[in-house]
Amino acid sequence: MRVDLNDDQEFFRATTRRFVESETPISVIREWHDHPDGCPGSWWQAAAGLGWTSLMVPESLGGGSVSGRPIVDLAIVADEMGRGLVPGPFMPVNVVADTLARSGTPDQQALLEGVMAGGVVPAWAFCEPGGDWTADHVATEAVPTGGGYVITGTKTAVEAGAQAHHLLVTARTSDGPAQFLLPGDTPGITITPQESLDLGRRFAEVRFAEVFAGPDTLVGVPGEATSADVERQCRIMLVLQCADSAGAAARVLEFTVEYAFNRYSFGRPLASYQALKHRFADMKLWSEASQAVTDGAADAMASGEDEARMVSVAKSYVGDHSVELMQDCVQLHGGIGVTWEHDLHLYLRRVTVNRGLFGSSADHRERLAMALGL
Repeated sequence: MRVDLNDDQEFFRATTRRFVESETPISVIREWHDHPDGCPGSWWQAAAGLGWTSLMVPESLGGGSVSGRPIVDLAIVADEMGRGLVPGPFMPVNVVADTLARSGTPDQQALLEGVMAGGVVPAWAFCEPGGDWTADHVATEAVPTGGGYVITGTKTAVEAGAQAHHLLVTARTSDGPAQFLLPGDTPGITITPQESLDLGRRFAEVRFAEVFAGPDTLVGVPGEATSADVERQCRIMLVLQCADSAGAAARVLEFTVEYAFNRYSFGRPLASYQALKHRFADMKLWSEASQAVTDGAADAMASGEDEARMVSVAKSYVGDHSVELMQDCVQLHGGIGVTWEHDLHLYLRRVTVNRGLFGSSADHRERLAMALGL
């Protein structure tokens, strides 16, 4: 959690935490495990009422942020969601809302009212089989025809894909990358829910079999303008993902330290053993550094300075260390740490999925090396 929050941001953070703790304790998250949408629609609308879906939308379109730095405010919510393992389509909804607000037509932007109210759920269909998370390797093709485009291809790991009313589809054209906003029930679209290690979020495979997309579905201008939008969408997703993982790691460390003081071995608390103190010190360092590097990435995006590098730094660090921290916590808990009844595995599932989405830590280290000419 940031240490430089202003009064409005601190109030927003506290309100978000109270809502998460009162409305979605872990016991409720467990109950929603078999819910087809991951959470009830009424709950998501209540969350939207707190501003979770409107921060990236400018005031001129009915939204607004707390501090004037939308991505920083949104990361506060993501951190609290990670602490509470909150389900729901938070990340894709905000990514699509930001793009529609920046590049959408007036008709497309008219959807934002429903998105901000929580009644309309959009999703971003980007990743494709093979796990490449760059716009340069998008294989889904949009071919110009009859005043529009025909889209053919397959998307995978589409978060909230089966729950979405609209899909923001990234495809390649002869002019470069292009994006289309299509209703989820457009003829030719087949959506198949996928199994996920994360028990709270929902993912789907989306197939496009010669789907016709009219000119009114195009979001932005194909080519360099759309490439910039896609890059921004990836960075927003990565910042929120890192904040989510950092919040989850901080919470797991908290209850592991508490367990170590309450669990006795040979008449002494586990936390009193020097070797374990060293491990806790390492994990505290990882947790605080994860928070700091995520804050740095959010600040970079808010200022527009060096954002690509800072976002990759955050993902390369948080992706690995959040998982390593939790694996250590599993060992410190002993046998109880690997049982279904304990909450630790729920958090480990969450950060493990985050680590693999939108590029692995190794992928982002490679990007950093290339940027440095190494």
